[in-house]
Amino acid sequence: MPNLRAIETFVKALEGGSIASAARQLGMTPAAASQNIARLERELGVRLLTRTTRQIALTEAGERYLARVAPVLGELEKAQSDLSLLHGELQGRLRIACMAAFGRHVLAPLLPAFAARHPKLALELLNVDRQVDVLKEDVDVSLRYRDVLEPGMAVRHLVAVPRRLYAAPAYLQAHGVPRTAEDLLQHRCLLYRREVDGRLMRWPFSSGGQRADPPLHIAAIANDIDVLVAMAEAGAGITWAGFFLVHEQVRQGRLVHLPMPEARPGDPGLQFEEEPLDFFSCFRDRQYVPAKVRALVDYLLEALPVLPQLQLPPAPDQ
Repeated sequence: MPNLRAIETFVKALEGGSIASAARQLGMTPAAASQNIARLERELGVRLLTRTTRQIALTEAGERYLARVAPVLGELEKAQSDLSLLHGELQGRLRIACMAAFGRHVLAPLLPAFAARHPKLALELLNVDRQVDVLKEDVDVSLRYRDVLEPGMAVRHLVAVPRRLYAAPAYLQAHGVPRTAEDLLQHRCLLYRREVDGRLMRWPFSSGGQRADPPLHIAAIANDIDVLVAMAEAGAGITWAGFFLVHEQVRQGRLVHLPMPEARPGDPGLQFEEEPLDFFSCFRDRQYVPAKVRALVDYLLEALPVLPQLQLPPAPDQ
């Protein structure tokens, strides 16, 4: 019978699109991965893959073999994950993809306590704003906000992050304090361009109950929200950001929240609606979530509601 490691290398290569990808996932050199697949082909007596310098493709025999062995390998991985709970310890690698700012400000401070609970887990954090291919990059779970969820993804809601307008006291002293949504159109606005699709994250204006996109005075655009927060702190303009990005600046008085009048349903005038930033955990298999992933998600659901970075300060007396 063919070696299980060789079968695993073959399946991972097809999932990741290359032998190098399989090697990364399995912690071996590309040469060793290639030898595993060659050994499998010799033992089966058929060619499973055609190889070029840039890609691999299945032969007809390879297609038939993959259809049979991939589900079996998946079941073995599930069994191994679940059995680890019988011994009270999760083991192996847990690879997490996370939107960069959320990973930096929210997830990173939480991971040490999770790692202490599960010392045999090896955590790997992929902190990026681009679209992540969970199969090719062998990601166990990704953490994303609502706007960049892909249709059909298996998701679970984690937290609704308060998101508001902020500016530096020096900027407001120089340019005045906007009191209405209309006032915002006259101010210097700092906008975020999403790396995942290149689109600007438009601010949540509405008019007459419909989404509106009025012309803003755009002072700067960045694809890193931390850059915009730094620019706002330096007096460059107004930014719209999740509270976890600005909590220290607000606490120290370096940035202040700009409250807008509460939106009134059906009002024909321009309004600004303070929308939260909803984050979700996203899984690559709708039918099965490994024990190590369930443990992480349960931990986040426990820890996020009490995280200081997500707790808005009391509103000042008006």
